[in-house]
Amino acid sequence: MYHKKRKEKKLKIIIICGLIVFFIIGFIINVLVTNRNLTIFEKAIKDSILTIENFLSIPIDYIHNKVTETNDKNNMYESYSTLKEQIKEYEKYKIENEELKKQLDDMKELLNIDETIAEYSYLNANVISRNIDYWNDTVIINKGEHDGIESGMPVVVGMNLVGKVISTSTFNSTVRLLTATNIVDKISVKINNNGNYIYGILNGYNIETGTYIIEGISQNVDIENDSIVTTTGMGDIYPSGIVIGNVTGITTDTFDLSKILEVKSNVDFDNINYVTVLRRNV
Repeated sequence: MYHKKRKEKKLKIIIICGLIVFFIIGFIINVLVTNRNLTIFEKAIKDSILTIENFLSIPIDYIHNKVTETNDKNNMYESYSTLKEQIKEYEKYKIENEELKKQLDDMKELLNIDETIAEYSYLNANVISRNIDYWNDTVIINKGEHDGIESGMPVVVGMNLVGKVISTSTFNSTVRLLTATNIVDKISVKINNNGNYIYGILNGYNIETGTYIIEGISQNVDIENDSIVTTTGMGDIYPSGIVIGNVTGITTDTFDLSKILEVKSNVDFDNINYVTVLRRNV
């Protein structure tokens, strides 16, 4: 009987203590989060709690900062090690790049190539006018001398050659298209024939078939349809590597001495709205 009463007394004490703790916690939370004006007693409690909290956070923050500092040092060391490896790789690529540049210069000299497309910068422009009577001949773009455009600069759509600038004003320029009735420039081109290059001359445009005419190809050379045709860079007008189009037909001249290629451009010349002017890097 005595033990039973003792257990009941302990239980009551535990319940009372729990209620007191619950009340204190509730009171503290209410003091910390409430928006009402606090009494002096409540203000003192709030300040005391925040002071204790700040005091207890000092060692915790110290430990956290030390752990973070250690992790940062480890990460820094790893980054340093990675950077050292990248520097080694950079030196290797630098040597390779210098060697490739030398080989490119030698090849340009051998093939009489003045410039490659990599030596040009790009300026995008919009087509703002096109004469119905000379639809296939010229377009006018919204960039001119003010933007650094000069007569003779090549004009492309994507990586496909469409013409060159023939005249400029302050804010506009006229571009002669490769589809012009009377082509002025004879463009030196090369045909990628299974890795072997065959050279020819772009000598005009056939409006009926919508294809360029490439002449000067030896009769003894076999060329496959769909071979890619690009500029050679010979001369001082167009850089090397600009796409002209793909071979779609092969015929022979009147005397059966050389081949004539029909080349189809990937550009829809009836719907040219945006072009890019290539400017030499000075």
